[in-house]
Amino acid sequence: MDRQTLAAYDQNAAAFAKEWHDQPAPVDLQEVVERFFVRGGTSADIGCGSGREVAWLNANGFAAVGFDASEGLLKEARQRYPGFKFTQAELPELRGLGTYDNVLCETVIMHLDRKQIRPAVRRLFDVVKPSGILYLSWRVTDSADHRDEHGRLYAAFDAALVLAELKEATVLLDEEVVSASSGKKIHRLVVKKPGLEIRE
Repeated sequence: MDRQTLAAYDQNAAAFAKEWHDQPAPVDLQEVVERFFVRGGTSADIGCGSGREVAWLNANGFAAVGFDASEGLLKEARQRYPGFKFTQAELPELRGLGTYDNVLCETVIMHLDRKQIRPAVRRLFDVVKPSGILYLSWRVTDSADHRDEHGRLYAAFDAALVLAELKEATVLLDEEVVSASSGKKIHRLVVKKPGLEIRE
């Protein structure tokens, strides 16, 4: 992950957590999850931040664990939701992860250097079990990469860069929308991984 972005999250974790939890509920994200995620399956939230979505997933029948690169944000998540599991893991490597029926990665990959995006998408897809679901979104940045006032990187890239790494998948949803929670423009993909072939 971009080191300056990670430092910003670590140094300002409490303020970012408050900002996210003060936002409106992400009802559009929740509707997509309800529509596509495998019920009764295991779920991973990659880039879980302060744990809001992990809590919602667990409360709505999707047993979930959270992973984030920022130890500061993980501390916030553990304080807010002590009953759930939160572990450090960083894109694109995601070392030590198993596989899951559902993988959620909400507005994370735009914080990667552009050359890391393709390997990150490949790794996210690797974490999905056969016949499982990957939800992947990113904040849309037009024209050129930029950093916000906190130093966080927002990479500008086309959806084709992401889709090129998901050729094996069945695309279930591909849309550009304004997030109900943040009010920012995001691109959202939901894909299904092929199942295991049964040979006779």
